[in-house]
Amino acid sequence: MPTPTELTPDLLRRMPLPRLEAGSKDERGRTLVVGGSVEVPGGVLLAANAVLRAGAGKVQIATVASCAPGLALAIPEALVIGFPETPEGGLAAEPAIERLVPRIGRCDAVLVGPGMAQGDATVALTEALLAGDEASFVLDAAALDGLPDRPETVRSCGGRVVMTPHAGEMAKLLGREREAIEDDPLAAGCEAADRFGAVVVMKGARTCIVAPDGRAWSYAGGGVGLATSGSGDVLAGLVTGLIARGAPAAEAALWGVHLHGEAGRRLARSLGPVGFLARELGAEVPRLLHETGGEA
Repeated sequence: MPTPTELTPDLLRRMPLPRLEAGSKDERGRTLVVGGSVEVPGGVLLAANAVLRAGAGKVQIATVASCAPGLALAIPEALVIGFPETPEGGLAAEPAIERLVPRIGRCDAVLVGPGMAQGDATVALTEALLAGDEASFVLDAAALDGLPDRPETVRSCGGRVVMTPHAGEMAKLLGREREAIEDDPLAAGCEAADRFGAVVVMKGARTCIVAPDGRAWSYAGGGVGLATSGSGDVLAGLVTGLIARGAPAAEAALWGVHLHGEAGRRLARSLGPVGFLARELGAEVPRLLHETGGEA
């Protein structure tokens, strides 16, 4: 098992993000965020906002029809597409597959999972999207549910996938007990990266980032305040936005973890170690990008 490299600002400065030259919003990266449900419509809102805070030019949201108008008002920068719902309040697979798979070819990065309902429809939709055009993907939350028995679905994307599980989701992915994952998160991240051929962000008090080629990094910043509802949606959105800007998957994951963690650290200093909200993280990101050299 590799010894992980500590994730620091100096390390990130040696892997600068793609330059944002003068140009159109399309040239800054086009993204699609697929998620939300009747019970959890806010996940896509947090993620889509983070996509834009990371510097991407355009964001589209695909979500359940009953929540689409509210989301369109809450994030007026986004194109919001509403789809029929399952009886449980999630995205119905077939209508979404029919319209979204052709759209993937016009996107640089696709995030699947924030706020999605668990179930067969989500599994079918995730598989269909991964089999689509050669976009890059970030898979979070419920989008990970159907993958334990289908590693080839992710491997077929040729390293264009970032997976962002917490310990419970990783336990399902690897068929282990949660306690075993928490005891050795680096080993779990390495096993998952090898099995799925993806960059894996193993979230936790110490986050481990592992690439399919075995490289590994570790980040222990951020603080306990980041263990709050919606925090993972923000992280997934940041990584997606950075990929859309042109960063390779592993570098986007490293930058995303750092920005997310340092935003939490700053809010902890200004507001207190706990009690700040996930929705407040994004506003810290542009300044952090500037200070770390990531806006160039």
